Amino acid sequence: MEIEKIRHSLAHLLASAIMESFPKTKLGIGPAIENGFYYDMEINGLKPEDLPKIENRMRELIKENQEFTGKKVSKLIAKKLFKQSPYKLELIKDIEGKLVGTYQNGKFLDLCKGGHVDNTKEIDPHSFKLTKIAGAYWKGSEKNKMLTRIYGVAFATAKELDEYVAMQAEAEKRDHRILGQKLDLFVFSDLVGPGLPLYTFRGTAVLKEIKNYSNQLQKEIGYQEVQTPNMNRAELFKVSGHYDKYQDSMFKVSSHYTKEDYYLKPMNCPQHTQIYASKPRSYKDLPVRIADFAQLYRDEKTGELAGLTRLRAFSQDDGHCFCTEDQIKEEFKSVLLAIQKAMKTYDMNYKIRLSLWDPKTPEKYLGDAKTWKKSQQALEEILTENNIEHIKGIGEAAIYGPKMDLICKDSIGREWQLGTIQLDFIQPQRFGLTYNDSDGTPKTPVMIHRALVGSPERFFGILIEHYTGAFPLWLAPVQIAIIPISAEKHSEYANNVAKQFSQAGFRFEVMSENESLGKKIREAEMQKIPYLLIVGDKEIAANAVGVRQRGKGDLGQLAVEEFIKKINGEIINKI
Repeated sequence: MEIEKIRHSLAHLLASAIMESFPKTKLGIGPAIENGFYYDMEINGLKPEDLPKIENRMRELIKENQEFTGKKVSKLIAKKLFKQSPYKLELIKDIEGKLVGTYQNGKFLDLCKGGHVDNTKEIDPHSFKLTKIAGAYWKGSEKNKMLTRIYGVAFATAKELDEYVAMQAEAEKRDHRILGQKLDLFVFSDLVGPGLPLYTFRGTAVLKEIKNYSNQLQKEIGYQEVQTPNMNRAELFKVSGHYDKYQDSMFKVSSHYTKEDYYLKPMNCPQHTQIYASKPRSYKDLPVRIADFAQLYRDEKTGELAGLTRLRAFSQDDGHCFCTEDQIKEEFKSVLLAIQKAMKTYDMNYKIRLSLWDPKTPEKYLGDAKTWKKSQQALEEILTENNIEHIKGIGEAAIYGPKMDLICKDSIGREWQLGTIQLDFIQPQRFGLTYNDSDGTPKTPVMIHRALVGSPERFFGILIEHYTGAFPLWLAPVQIAIIPISAEKHSEYANNVAKQFSQAGFRFEVMSENESLGKKIREAEMQKIPYLLIVGDKEIAANAVGVRQRGKGDLGQLAVEEFIKKINGEIINKI
């Protein structure tokens, strides 16, 4: 892909410019990545304010019309060429075969297998930008030395770069980690641990609404909620196959009373097989649909944690359906409709990705090629028969089967993988699950894994950014602020109104502080509360409230009962 060649070439140009200014630098690796490139290096004295100078030197190198020339050399020669860099020598040692790839541009030579432009004149000198300096462990391992990573973004044209920079500025303004603190939604504590959020009263209210809506949608299609423990014997995951394929991402639990290994569960599916297996099943009992919001735990690397969007503790609006093969299509269809309904409510566009296994790396998956062919064909037929446009993602399948993933686009165009429907012929076989068919013979059910929005906690973080913290009324942590004009004269009436709102189930605050009306209004607006109700002498006389709606301004005076009716309708319809 041409843009990847441009980005990879810019990584080499970055290293070229660095070696001119910091000749004692020891280079690591410099690949192309999504939207740009980076280079890892051991460097002394580099400061963020040096980046513009480095960037300008890269532009000068581009204007020299340097050619990128590839050449393969023996490992012996490569070791001599890169004897000053221990990181390059380590890479040479890891390379299979007798020959090693190198690439030269101008006076700069790098260890590289290729993927470059032929000449720097193919690169628009105004289409890239160095963005930041960060720390990165060599080869991504915390056991290795921390290197300096210089990041850059790059596109084919300067216009695309400008659009990307503008979008990043908007994304920074919406950063859920910052808004989450400003709006008092969640906190992290060093004493509790990284990736383990604490949700405030306000944040818990939003999280409950997300979960309640998912629960409503899954109940509509026949799923029943269960409760399962947070830890299990290792044996459960050995049978499911997760122990061999996923163990490095699981938290181990020790007991004072047994030497047997236990693990905090990273997913619910193995436990749900045991609910299914707890009693004999007939074909008449199927489908069996199980839903679960249990807490899950995954041992993510600390450097990969990112606010609520990458956590060590979270839940999922998780569900598993055990059914016959001829029930698969109908089950998929009903789940897909529920997911589509959710995305419409949250005002998110989406596309479908058919996530398939990679036949070149079968060791990453459970089951044989014949089973995978069968499951992937069944899933593709569902998409085709329902005229669902989709893209394919080779290597994106779950370890036990192909997936239909929902790739959603938020309000500024960023994509997130949220809902999923997965087809699994393998887990039921591994656990020996059966049902008695109409002729009395035992058969193995099919297992469908599904989530509507995925992790509600992760989705919470995404929604903060999607709405810039201005949640729709039904989701808002505080739906109404009741503001007495005079704390002394009007608080009693404000509290009487609040009692009626409490009975109606609204989330509200009475702002009875002895502050000016203007200050209280500004504070409520900064908290992005959907409705501000001003109460004074006129409102008391009319048994009414003065209504200000976020984004619309003053709506005038409404009777309290009339306002309650209005709000109830908006909440029920999720406006």
